Amino acid sequence: MKARVFVMLKNGVLDPQGEAVRHALGSLGFDGVEGVRQGKVIELDLAAGTTEDTVRQMCEKLLANTVIESYRIEMA
Repeated sequence: MKARVFVMLKNGVLDPQGEAVRHALGSLGFDGVEGVRQGKVIELDLAAGTTEDTVRQMCEKLLANTVIESYRIEMA
């Protein structure tokens, strides 16, 4: 069983890495990129029977800083 956790900064939180990527894309000639938000994807290989609620607890305790980040879980 696998799970993917997508972690992104919440709206309104400054994203300096995303801004650096937007600026670099403009420097490389890719005009028209008005904004970039950067996040992370965490893939988990889980024991059979692990529930989404358990993954949610992992997110709340370690994988995401819920003060400034939001997350989404995909179970496969």
